[in-house]
Amino acid sequence: MSRNVATDGKSAGELVWPRIGDTTPMHANGTWPNPDSLRLVHAGQTKNQIAALVGYPHFSEGVFAVREWNYVFHFRTKDHPDQVCQYKVLFDGQKIAQSFYWKPESCAELLKLPQPEVAGKRFSLSADALFAFDKSSIDDLTPKGREQLDELAGRIVAEDNRLSMVHVVGYTDRLGSAEHNDRLSRRRAYTVMEYLVRHGVPSNVVVAEGRGSVAPVTTDCESGNRAELIACLAPDRRVEVIVVGRH
Repeated sequence: MSRNVATDGKSAGELVWPRIGDTTPMHANGTWPNPDSLRLVHAGQTKNQIAALVGYPHFSEGVFAVREWNYVFHFRTKDHPDQVCQYKVLFDGQKIAQSFYWKPESCAELLKLPQPEVAGKRFSLSADALFAFDKSSIDDLTPKGREQLDELAGRIVAEDNRLSMVHVVGYTDRLGSAEHNDRLSRRRAYTVMEYLVRHGVPSNVVVAEGRGSVAPVTTDCESGNRAELIACLAPDRRVEVIVVGRH
């Protein structure tokens, strides 16, 4: 951890960066963040607001009591198919985000560049069909969900050595707390990744992350009772799998 973090969270006596290989198993190898979400991160946000945009920290420093979060992010640019960057957030005594750092510092410039279009096949799977209600483990997959994933795994494996990346992203609806939604979406994404790997998809090309409720696809679910609202928001509860081939 960094040393002598100022009470106002705007500096530290010494910034200390964890080794990339020390990420937690859930965040092994880091994540591919949504650049648009990352651009929304700014001073004055709470931990839940930061987590809703970029997820919880990738190392074992803790979540609520600490005043520093660390991440490992991957970016695809025109000049580099996988640029690895470390990202650090410092919080003040009230646990409000105040300052942000990159290693290497040049990574900050990536957010100023338009992201290149990635040609890939996108598969959107209904989380309601994949999992039992509010569940996320392999054992919680429904028979219909297993059938869908078996078919998808077969299609991905058929790409063979043409595969460049398989990006699994979990999403929830807006109901529930940001912390719960982020955790649920992340666990579902990792379960789908684990299932695909068990069924032949090369583990070295698969990355997974959860984005909670930050990217809804519904626009008109404002009225009705709770049961009707849950049904209306069903499209938001999904796991997307983007399969990118080599160029």
